[in-house]
Amino acid sequence: MMKSPKIRFKGFDGDWEQRKLGELCSEIGDGLHSAPIYDENGEYYFINGNNLVNGKIVIDTTETNRVSKETFMKNDKSLDDKTILLSINGTIGNLAYYGDEKVMLGKSAAYLKAQNIAKEFLYASLQTSIVMDSFMLSLTGTTIKNLGLEAIKNTKIYIPRIKEQQQIGTYFKNLDHLITLHQKKCEQLTILKKYMLQKMFPQNGSDKPEIRFDGFTDDWEQRKLGDVVDSVDTGKSKFNKEDSSGEYPILGSTSVIGYDDKYDYEGDFILTARVGANAGNLYRHAGKVKISDNTVFIQTSQNIEFLYQLLIQFDVKKLSFGTGQPLVKASELKNLELMMPTDMKEQMRIGMYLKNLDNLITLHQNKCNELKELKKFMLQNMFV
Repeated sequence: MMKSPKIRFKGFDGDWEQRKLGELCSEIGDGLHSAPIYDENGEYYFINGNNLVNGKIVIDTTETNRVSKETFMKNDKSLDDKTILLSINGTIGNLAYYGDEKVMLGKSAAYLKAQNIAKEFLYASLQTSIVMDSFMLSLTGTTIKNLGLEAIKNTKIYIPRIKEQQQIGTYFKNLDHLITLHQKKCEQLTILKKYMLQKMFPQNGSDKPEIRFDGFTDDWEQRKLGDVVDSVDTGKSKFNKEDSSGEYPILGSTSVIGYDDKYDYEGDFILTARVGANAGNLYRHAGKVKISDNTVFIQTSQNIEFLYQLLIQFDVKKLSFGTGQPLVKASELKNLELMMPTDMKEQMRIGMYLKNLDNLITLHQNKCNELKELKKFMLQNMFV
């Protein structure tokens, strides 16, 4: 029976060969099985499987214990630039390339030294469902699962010739790099958004924010939310999934939950769950809609983006009360007093700036998700 993947780079043909990981690596081992003597002034970090994150060794310098050079030398595994690290205790399958970091391995971190296989191809192979399924079937332990070294060594994979290995490995390494770039950009923008929410709205009783657009100097004024919007109310629709059909969305606690052939409201809305874990989490929707009776909504015809960002900055969850499930009442929301600029142009500028930040965050998050789906598909189709 032919053994070749569904998707291949041009110029490659022929069957792939089945080999055990133990035959493809010069050494497969793990770290120290007991706690070492720690040294807060040591130059080597004692790491385990939880330090292996998205291909890198991640060290919290304030939390990760250190060991002396002497302790390291007694337990040196001679890791090199062909080494891949794998988490094998508790969380199974986290991976990282070893990049000459000053680390000493604990028992939940295994190392594989690629020899008769391209390192990047091995790294990608370890992420395939076939390999992970094989690992999972080999686990021992009841409360904390463990993947043994013999199980790793005996795991079988199919490999092509070295040039095809290298091209496949490089492809997945580049894909991982793109995913990381978009993840980092998303994280950076999220941090920026949080910072700007603090600086573009007055804090601690002040009547001016720390950061303003040029041309705006007037004091902000305290206003009741109910006085500056068209309505604050609770939806009235009972949702029956079996009867859900039609062109008009039915809005629930977090998003569209169904459709109907009639609508109750029309306009631009800010919405949140009235009760439950999502009470206080906000989302937006515009158009002709029905709104469920578990949903509180704010409707306004002007500067809704500013109000949406203002309520996010305020954190509506603070209004939530109840000894059981969290609860947000329309009456409480209507009487909420908030600081806001009197100049509608300033409201508009703030709202659009923060909306654009949200759009960028969503853009990078969506791209990241698309690339992850592509990677998943290619792992299924570029390996045997």
